[in-house]
Amino acid sequence: MRIKTDVVIVGTGVAGMFSALKLPRDKKIVIITKEDMRSSDSFLAQGGICVLRDENDYDSYFEDTMKAGHYENRKESVDIMIRGSRDIINDLVGYGVDFKMDGDDFAYTREGAHSRPRILYHEDITGKEISEKLLQQVLKLENVTILEYTTMQDILVENDKCAGLKAVSAEGNRDRLKAMEAGNAVKIQEEIRPGGEIQVEIYAQDTILASGGIGGRYEHSTNYPHLTGDALDIAKKHNVRLEHLDYVQIHPTTLYSKRPGRRFLISESVRGEGAVLYNSKKERFVNELLPRDVVTNAIRDEMKKEGTDHVWLSMENIDKDTILNHFPNIYQRCLEEGYDVTKECIPVVPAQHYFMGGIWVDSDSKTSMDQLYAVGETSCNGVHGANRLASNSLLESLVFAKRAAKAISAEKKSTAGAA
Repeated sequence: MRIKTDVVIVGTGVAGMFSALKLPRDKKIVIITKEDMRSSDSFLAQGGICVLRDENDYDSYFEDTMKAGHYENRKESVDIMIRGSRDIINDLVGYGVDFKMDGDDFAYTREGAHSRPRILYHEDITGKEISEKLLQQVLKLENVTILEYTTMQDILVENDKCAGLKAVSAEGNRDRLKAMEAGNAVKIQEEIRPGGEIQVEIYAQDTILASGGIGGRYEHSTNYPHLTGDALDIAKKHNVRLEHLDYVQIHPTTLYSKRPGRRFLISESVRGEGAVLYNSKKERFVNELLPRDVVTNAIRDEMKKEGTDHVWLSMENIDKDTILNHFPNIYQRCLEEGYDVTKECIPVVPAQHYFMGGIWVDSDSKTSMDQLYAVGETSCNGVHGANRLASNSLLESLVFAKRAAKAISAEKKSTAGAA
């Protein structure tokens, strides 16, 4: 099948959805996603989203981000992210995102390697709150069609420019694809099931890759297993520039389990609220608010020294009301595993969590190939350097998705002016 559209987006995480929301309404947009539309890591994000509190916070926020990234960050990108943070929060509130409030102001929490509280949150499911509200806004758009269970296999290239992509889609999408091939509007998003392989070519003026990270390539990861870095392989095939493929973040604290499958994250905000790490002798061995890579290495060293499979995390310094109100999801999941965090320590172990490298992009999320953009964890805009600062991921994804949409919109105006 052959479909024509203005923009095709790969991925239904916050980067992909925000791109769609910020593109002009007169552009036809097709969004494809490998699984169902809610199976993205954005929905799994727990801790929160950073924001520049005021101008007095700029220097410390900039330094915190640079220091966590071992000063290998692109300074321009860090500045763009921080300066753009307040507008992003205003956008999210406008879309209905419900951040925790403290009277008339936002409630701010702190996480590891932050010099002050500057993180907004919704319980311990901030990613889900933001993602669901953005998805609901996207589903209202008449110019957007979402194709679930549709996997990108390659990009289409004409005259050295990206002209769209090749994909394989589930049999349940057949009627929808036929209607789209005929140029008809398709809005109703019926529930479909995976299975079947319909080959489809989607031709587009612009393509945005927002297909997430690489956790599916690891035995132990907090990511969904279907996130296997497909865009990286495709980019490499077409000599699209890649950057820092060795910059992989291991999160210090995931719930230890002998069960196979995705690891459950114990948010850094738990340690920001006072949780501490113990070895088997109930001795603290690290400052829990150091950058993630430092804490991870300390845990691994302690495990090696003691010959254990995990260390212990204690929330004894956090009052019960805070645990139940700020971390209800973590509390419930630990109960399901047999641990009451209000009364006992829980076993934790590091696991792969985030990818700081990816497809190289400039400050407008443009790749080295014309008409091809990359946003979110798929991209490498240099914000995070060699190690991401806690709660910068959602913000970075949104800021640079918005810039991609703005660049595509400006490109349209420029083309019209030239004509």
